[in-house]
Amino acid sequence: MKRYLPLAALLAASLVIPLWVHSPYALHIFILLFIAVATGESWNVIGGYAGQYSVGHAAYYGLGAYGAFILLNKQIPPWFGVWVAVAISVVVALIIGSITFRLRGPYFVLASIAVAEIIRLGALSWKDLTNGAEGILVSDLPPLKLGAHVITDWNSKVPYYYMGLAMALLCILVNVAVKYSKLGYYLQAIREDQDAAHSLGIPLARTKNAGLVISAALTALAGSYAAFYIGFIEPQSAFGLDVSVQLVLICIIGGIGTVLGPMVGAVVLVLLSEALRANLIAQGLFKLGLDETSPTGLFLKENLAHAHVLIYGILVVVVILFMPDGLVGFAAARLRRRK
Repeated sequence: MKRYLPLAALLAASLVIPLWVHSPYALHIFILLFIAVATGESWNVIGGYAGQYSVGHAAYYGLGAYGAFILLNKQIPPWFGVWVAVAISVVVALIIGSITFRLRGPYFVLASIAVAEIIRLGALSWKDLTNGAEGILVSDLPPLKLGAHVITDWNSKVPYYYMGLAMALLCILVNVAVKYSKLGYYLQAIREDQDAAHSLGIPLARTKNAGLVISAALTALAGSYAAFYIGFIEPQSAFGLDVSVQLVLICIIGGIGTVLGPMVGAVVLVLLSEALRANLIAQGLFKLGLDETSPTGLFLKENLAHAHVLIYGILVVVVILFMPDGLVGFAAARLRRRK
């Protein structure tokens, strides 16, 4: 029980943060963090436990976002439409899994990218349904009611905060449940050696499809929530390759195949992204003595805010070279050495 006390304390603190923090920007950072945790934990089910490195999870993220938005335009409230979108993603995952899980290694990775790109091009071309490249804008969500009582009208970030927290917690709990279940042990056996797992009687296709269904459902849920929070979607932001890559980066940085890894990776990636966007890194270097008017200072001031892809790449290279098990694995190894 002692090992779960820090997580319980963290959850308790998270529940009361909106009572102390009233800054919309601070709450916005927390909401982005919840989305990153949810998407990272979602990918971890199939990528971390099963070792199936899907780089096409934007397909399920985008299906969740588009499905919920399209149903809202047809007067179906989002708290019902979200689950329909999740069901659609599950059906698509079963179809995709039955085809792509016949492939292994880089061939599976390429196939997952191709599937997401096909769906993106379909969303781009099917203008009657998706509005094409113009995207779909939702300005106002209907108020959430319980009978005649209005629970929230979505006019502040607080309800989004609590819904994001609940979603992230759900994804974490599902990860824990999968990891220590029979399915989780099967997935981890497949990750270590598919042929050995098959020789022991583990049904490879069915087990991997089960993992993909859970992963797709959670990813679609996160995509729906993110879309409603932002209020706008278009094919590139929903189905783009960068969406899939970010999911993978969260787990690589934090630690693939661990419950805590995606949480740590989400914190690092979200804070780094916001620091780059606000040019805080360049400002910090100037305060440390770098001349703002020098060629280097001017270059950093003008370009560092737009170099997030380069920074992500450098970070991944450093993690792979010096911390192949991610930050969580690195910290655990250091603790074992001290003991």
